[in-house]
This record gives sequence, structure tokens and C-alpha cells, in this order.
Amino acid sequence: MATVTDRTSAGAASATPLRLGIAGLGVASTLFLPGVEQSPHARIVAAADKRRGALDAFERKYRGRTYDSVEALCADPDIDVIWVATPNQYHCPHTVVAADHGKHVICTKPMALTVAECEAMCAAAERNRVKLLCGQTYSMSPDVQAMWTLARSGKLGRLIAINSWFFTDWLIKPRVPEELDEASGGGVVYRHAPHLIDTVRLLGGGRVRSVRASVGRWLPQRPCPGNFSAYLEFEDGTPATIVYNGYGYFDTSELTWGIGNRMYSDDERVRVRQALRRGEFDNEGAKESMRFGTAPAAAAPSGGGDKPAVGTRAHIHWFGITVASFERGDIRQSPNGVYVYGDEGRREVPVHGGRGTGLLEMKEMYEALTEGKPIRHDGRWAMATLEVGNAITQSARERREIMLTHQCALAE
Repeated sequence: MATVTDRTSAGAASATPLRLGIAGLGVASTLFLPGVEQSPHARIVAAADKRRGALDAFERKYRGRTYDSVEALCADPDIDVIWVATPNQYHCPHTVVAADHGKHVICTKPMALTVAECEAMCAAAERNRVKLLCGQTYSMSPDVQAMWTLARSGKLGRLIAINSWFFTDWLIKPRVPEELDEASGGGVVYRHAPHLIDTVRLLGGGRVRSVRASVGRWLPQRPCPGNFSAYLEFEDGTPATIVYNGYGYFDTSELTWGIGNRMYSDDERVRVRQALRRGEFDNEGAKESMRFGTAPAAAAPSGGGDKPAVGTRAHIHWFGITVASFERGDIRQSPNGVYVYGDEGRREVPVHGGRGTGLLEMKEMYEALTEGKPIRHDGRWAMATLEVGNAITQSARERREIMLTHQCALAE
């Protein structure tokens, strides 16, 4: 089999897929592996995890090699790309060890816990001349990409504001201690906000000047950030707001034809919340049922719950509502693409394909390695997104505006 170096130096795409190793077989892996399986650009060949049951299941399904440590996985000479899907606090060390072994890296959001960790990851990739892509954010979704294309076209004039609003049930889903510990990258600002921040930064051009925010912690059984309101100002003065609530009461899918990213139905939310308050909810058992290698009947959430209204053919799960406003109109997601509100009324621009987690990341990595295309969601971009998230937390704690220093535009 040709190596990545051979394919890159050829300067053209090859039919030879990239050999992919998976670092971590938790819930995150169940979200992107189905997409990777469909990708013509990847072949799943190896995995590392601490759970023997997950490794056994991986061997049965993919007939691949397995390791009990990420270091051993990275030492495998027959792997081109490592997908880092370990817990958040390990993203930095696992990315660095992969890069030091000459592997290209796809890292699950959030990129890391601090800007300093992000800088170390970028330095490792640059030092070893490997590619670093930070994926699994909804800014890669075709509807958001269509909004970005419309924003760049200039047909509606100058961008004047962005508003994003998302109410969901993140906090009442099964959670293990590290998901609730901010020191380990827990809470909604680390775990869900990157989707919204990435989308807003993409539409606004990337360079956020400052952040002012408030963060709430209102569910005693989940002692971590569960909601936030943030005001972002871009370098050119364009304002953006992000409002997020993860307590699972109201859901923005009620306003979006039933399209959303929810785990539970309304009745299930009531039962789960009552069990949480009584201390009777089995978090670890429920979480284990969502990880790779467990029963299909207890698989990870599909984003379902309510169904789209009659007459819609929705194929994309949204993260709430995002509206970009311009001098001569607005744009937002529609059931099958993007609505454009202009001087002549409303029209729908259809888009094709779903979010395709795994599929899109592998395509972007493959084209970077075989065709020399830039990785748009690279380490510098993800570091800027993390800086905004950390500024949300800092601003809430210090009750002041936070100025940013690591922002960048999207790679062209």
C-alpha cells in the first residue's frame, strides 16, 4: 500500500484510502465511525481503548488491530491518521504523541482545555510536518456552509449581526464525573459551545475582538456550567450573540419544525429529571450503554425526539437557530437548506447531504494530503474557537469584557 507521503508527492488524488487509527472508543466514536465507514477516503485499521470489551467489539466489527494505550497505537507503522476521541483533558498529550510519531491527526472538539495546550498541539504538528484537523463541529454542516457561502457572496450587502440560540437537554443526559468537572473540560462551554462558536466565527469572518458573557450553574445534580449568554464583537465591529441552555425544559426544536439535537422525548425528560433529583439515575450504566461495543438498542442519541412537520424533508440535525443579518436581508436554516429573506421576499436555497460526522473530516484530510488543499478547520482555527469559549467563562467569573489575542481567519 502506498504511504501518505507517496500520495502527497504525487500531487493528485488516489484511490488508496487513508489508514485510520481511533484513539478512544467512547460515545464520541459512535458518532463519527458510521460516517467514516461510508468514506471512500478512509479505512479503519486500528484502535486504542482501556476497555477490553470495546477492543473485542472493534476487532469483531473491523477486523483491526487493537491496543490498550494511545502510545502503542501511535507507534503502529501502518497507520496514516489518528483520530483523537479520548476525554477532553487528553486531547493535547495524545495529539502531541501522535504527531511525534509522524501521524496526521483529527482531533474531536474541544481542541484542548487551554490556549497554551492548543499552541503545543499546533507546534507539534508543525515540527513534525503533519496535518492537524479539529473536527466534529456543526460549522462543517452543509446548511452552515451554505450560509457562509451566501454571506461571502455580498448579495445581501454587509454583515451587520449574527444571533444564535440553542435550548437542549445536554445536562440531563447520562454524565460521568469528568463531563461535569471544568478542570477536565466538563460543562456545556467546553463540550457544546464549540459548535455554536465555530458557526458564529465562520459567518463573521473568524476574528473576534472581545467577549462579554454570563454563565449559569443551576442544577445541583449537575454542578457545572449549564447555560450561558455571550456577546461577541468582531474586529470590524459586527456584533454576535449566543444564548445556550442545556437544562432540558424548553427545546428550540419546537421552533424549527421538530429538527434539533435532542436525546429524550418530553415525557422521558420528566422521568430522567425526577430520577436525577431523587439520586436514582444510573449515570455510569446509562453512559456505558452509549459507548462503542454495547447493545445497539442502547446506542448513542440520534438527535431525534420530535419529528419534522408534515411537508418537510429534513436531513440535517441543527444546533438551535442561527440568523445572520445583512444590510439588505437575513439568512437562516430551513428544513432542507437555507432561507434567504431579501427585498423580494423569502426563498429557500436547498442543500444536499447530512452533517456526515466523520465523512466530512476524512474528505478534508484526504484532500489536504493528496491535493494540497488547505485544512480549514485546522489547529489555529480551533485554538481561536477555544479562546472564545475560555473567554466566556473568564468574563462570567470576572464580570468584564475579555479582549482576545489568538483569533484568525479561515484558511483559504
